[in-house]
Amino acid sequence: MMTGYRGWLLGGVLVLLAVGVGALVLAPSQTTRGSGGAFTSQESAAIESIVRTYILEHPEIIPEAIDVLQNRGVAKAIEANRDALETPYASAWAGAEDADVVMVEFFDYNCPYCRRSHEDVQRLLREDDDLKVVWRNIPVLGPASRSAAEISLAAAEAGRYGAFHGALFEGGRVTEDKAKTVAEDVGLSPDVIGRADQDDRIRREIDGNLAMARALGIGGTPAYIVGDQLIDGAAGYDALKAAIASARGRPE
Repeated sequence: MMTGYRGWLLGGVLVLLAVGVGALVLAPSQTTRGSGGAFTSQESAAIESIVRTYILEHPEIIPEAIDVLQNRGVAKAIEANRDALETPYASAWAGAEDADVVMVEFFDYNCPYCRRSHEDVQRLLREDDDLKVVWRNIPVLGPASRSAAEISLAAAEAGRYGAFHGALFEGGRVTEDKAKTVAEDVGLSPDVIGRADQDDRIRREIDGNLAMARALGIGGTPAYIVGDQLIDGAAGYDALKAAIASARGRPE
């Protein structure tokens, strides 16, 4: 997750801790002990000391609290955008049409970690008949990535996305010429390929993917949405499989 976002959450956690302790110290008459009445100033000071000491002795609770807040915020953002996230662009998806779990992958064709993770995703699709994968390209690694994304969506409109996606990930670094060659190899005409960067629907789709990634706090690729979880980075087959099982309510 992006450092700035976590820094903002850290500030929020510390403020909440300060406010919680401050409420005990600054307004003891407003704080009750159940049926025992209000805390005295001495008791409030003792509580403040206990809380402070505990935090200093257990600093790991700060990142844990940040993670809790972050995960709650991400889960809300996922739910608010779920329909848009899980609705693929044309044929930019694979697996079961009526799947019980949808995994959304945000990726860039020039991301080496995305390339490395491609086989993990393909393995999950081969093994899981109730899984659907929706691919969302966020071209963040330069003009060649943008061109490849545009051509991939032209392939999606022609029903050739799966073939294009797999072939482009089989090689090394992607260039515009390589993306065009692969597109022709899977059956797209040069005219369709040449118009991809001028297609308003394709432009809106890519811009929408980038906007959704920002809304979810995605700072890099690959990133996966499974159920209400955001998984950052090349997590690997086992972690993705466990997230899918968790989304089904059957922990791996």
